[in-house]
Amino acid sequence: MVKPISKIASAIAPSATLAISAMAKQMKADGIDVVSFGAGEPDFNTPEAVKEAGIAAIRANKSRYTPAAGIMELRRAVCKRMKEDLGLDYQPNEVFVASGAKHNVYLAIMTCCDPGDEVVVAAPYWLSYAEMIRMAGAVPVEVHATADANFKITAQQLEAAITDKTKMFMINSPSNPTGMVYSKEELEALAAVCEKHGIYVLADDIYYKLVYDGIEYTSMASVSPAMKEQCIVINGVSKTYAMTGWRVGYALANEKVVKAMASYASHSTGAPATMAQWAALEALEGPQDSVEEMRKEFEKRRDHLVERINKVPGVSCIKPQGAFYAMIDISSFIGKTMYGKVIESDSDFAQLLLEKNLVASVPCASFAAPGYLRWSYAVSTEQIDKGVDRLQEFIANA
Repeated sequence: MVKPISKIASAIAPSATLAISAMAKQMKADGIDVVSFGAGEPDFNTPEAVKEAGIAAIRANKSRYTPAAGIMELRRAVCKRMKEDLGLDYQPNEVFVASGAKHNVYLAIMTCCDPGDEVVVAAPYWLSYAEMIRMAGAVPVEVHATADANFKITAQQLEAAITDKTKMFMINSPSNPTGMVYSKEELEALAAVCEKHGIYVLADDIYYKLVYDGIEYTSMASVSPAMKEQCIVINGVSKTYAMTGWRVGYALANEKVVKAMASYASHSTGAPATMAQWAALEALEGPQDSVEEMRKEFEKRRDHLVERINKVPGVSCIKPQGAFYAMIDISSFIGKTMYGKVIESDSDFAQLLLEKNLVASVPCASFAAPGYLRWSYAVSTEQIDKGVDRLQEFIANA
């Protein structure tokens, strides 16, 4: 009899977002009219100039291996874009390009954390964070923020969570799943705690271009020279340029961290697809008009979704400030019976909503936010209306 797989692999929980998305796609493929709010990707197409750059790279035979940290042209473009957009001053040797922002997060954790180290995570958080931490043999420490606090933790909460085993603090702003954005003052307070204890900060800025209401975005790495040295900034082209499937993300950090991340990549995946890197270069260096057009459309959809959700009896939603997610509070239904079934969790509610009224959403218990559903408004206004209508009917007829 063959021996079991590793304990670490056995303990990894599958992605709830990908599972819901896959289920909804299969139902649609079977001809079922599902309204899906599960996708964590823009519903816009990659800009034409970016697509053409990828095609041109293939035709020019740019299809061989690149350095593990990515092509130098792309790393220079990352430096320029981050300087222009966020005021971050990095050199190409402080940039690492990997197969998506997710891969960068994973490699950053593997690079900085030893087994037994603790990683403090601002919750609610993207569900993959905790699993990645565990995959490194480290321990996730959740610091929770409530809706009353706009889902943002305080410096006092962070200070209370730090021990002599703490190695890293992880923060995502704008947040997946809450859509909330930390202000410059809030980041400065959190940074002071991290500087005091000398811990790494993983700042996931992947949604930085998708902020609303005239908010001026601040990256954690920009608040002080010390914080820049301790910070690993995660970013990429996936959300900003509708390039999720191209799988190109990047990290900015001190040279020692970048070299170590490149070493990990060189012995595992290598660099992202060469033609995808050249396409990403065009995204960063080319016209940025499509980015603003997409941002404006998302803002309109956000306003429409939040207004409609808050008119549905029994549920509520605070207005997100960025990204393209809304957290819908369905906690009033926990413990109640709907359609002959006792709703014991947000997962039960989501499953029943999909079965009865064909609306796919992501339960947030795995995001450290039980009692909520995450709805992505990276869908058309028509789909938003259809989905909210079905939610209202689902609740009314239960």
